[in-house]
Amino acid sequence: MSDELETAVETFLDDVDTAYGEYEQGYADADATLALVMSHIEDLRDEYEG
Repeated sequence: MSDELETAVETFLDDVDTAYGEYEQGYADADATLALVMSHIEDLRDEYEG
């Protein structure tokens, strides 16, 4: 795995963990959390395909 892809994966996992944690604590609703996760998936996909 390239350094750039490895960094993108680490960032993705951290961001998704944060989004889920905020949801679990009641700071975000399910729709907002899912939208955020999907945004992070798109970023990861762009890095992978790029």
